[in-house]
Order: sequence, then structure tokens, then C-alpha cells
Amino acid sequence: MGMPITVEVLNAESFAILNKVFAYFTYIDNKFSTYKEDSEISRLNRGEISPDGATSDMRTILRLSEHTKKETGGYFDISFRGKLDPAGLVKGWAILQAAMILDEAGVENYYIEAGGDIQVKGKNAAGENWRIGIRNPFKLRQIVKVLSVSDLGIATSGTYERGRHIYNPKTSRMAEDDIVSLSVVGPNIYEADRFATAAFAMGRQGIYFLEKQPNLEGYMIDKKGIATMTSGFGRYVK
Repeated sequence: MGMPITVEVLNAESFAILNKVFAYFTYIDNKFSTYKEDSEISRLNRGEISPDGATSDMRTILRLSEHTKKETGGYFDISFRGKLDPAGLVKGWAILQAAMILDEAGVENYYIEAGGDIQVKGKNAAGENWRIGIRNPFKLRQIVKVLSVSDLGIATSGTYERGRHIYNPKTSRMAEDDIVSLSVVGPNIYEADRFATAAFAMGRQGIYFLEKQPNLEGYMIDKKGIATMTSGFGRYVK
């Protein structure tokens, strides 16, 4: 998936399941990477296969992407310059599917992180909620907020590592550069990831969009270093 992936489980008998989890992420990378010429999404973009002839997982992602586009008033759109790139949704979806693999194996306490998007369940090694840091986008070794969470997903969209890479479908240009970081806490990483992408594309209005969404909270940092959070975000702050 072009990014580091970390999976932590607490009990030794669960370690064997990690091979299955990482094999799943390899499968996702081979299917959805727009950087691989032989991936299914690349073949779809070249017209070698049609959406109707795509695999079940691909059709699921296309359907969920269209649903998210409608939910966000068009601010989430995987179409760009005639190509499809579902990265803004598929990463969170894949992490959630990996979490389900651990759930089915009976793993009660785990942490999954891929490219800054995180799903946690249960408790950490100290028997406490998982503690997740939000980076200072201007000083990456500095943490501006520490969250205490369990059974939730956290996604962050921003420009501080990959530069400007999220575009505004309304203008067909990259999202405005006045927002540098937007973190979203949701009931799972799929929900947090897709809405973080859409809200970031909205610019300053994204945090107000999140305020209106049930079960979502957000924390936004603008280019001046000023933070704005939704009304319920504080309950997660350690």
C-alpha cells in the first residue's frame, strides 16, 4: 500500500494470525494500488475490464465510494482526470477488514496502523485504553494531543508528509493549503478515513461538516498553527 503497516497483539497465541493479516494487506495492495500496472484498479482504468466485470471487492469499493460521494455532497470523489483512485476510502476499509480477521480469531486487544490511520480494540499492554498521539504538522517529533481510545478508529488527512495530495472535486484542483492537518475519530477506521478525506477537501468548512455528523469528532490545524475541534472531541483527550 506504499506505506508502513504496524499490527500489535498482546497475547502470544495470537501472533500466528499476523501472517494472515499481512497477507491480506498484500492482497489489497496488489488489487487497489494505482502504482502497479497489473493491479485490478489499473486494468480498470485502462478499460481492460469493466466495473460490471470486476471482482466482488472492487465492486464493493466502487459502491461504497459512490455512497460516500452522495453523503458528502460530492466532496469525496474517486474520479480524477478520467481515472479512478479509491485510496481515500480503501485504506480505512482494508484496515477494518484486517481488524475483522483478528476479531474472528478471538483477539481481544489489538492496534492496527497503516499510514497514520488506526484501528484499536480493547486495552494496551498496561491494561489501559490505547494512547494515540496527534503530531504537530510543523514539528513532526512533537505531539500536540494525546487521545485515550478503545474500540474506535482514528484517521488523519494532511499535507505534512505527502504534500498536497487531496483534491477538491468541486474545483478539480488540489484542496486549499490553509488546512495542514485534520484528524477524525469515528466508530471504526472506515468511517473515520472516508470522512477525514472528504472534510479535508472542504477546507475550513470541513470541521463544521464533522460537527454535524453523528459518532464523528474532529481536530483541525490550519497553516497558522491554530487548532479547531468539534464539540465532543475533548472527551478523547488524555
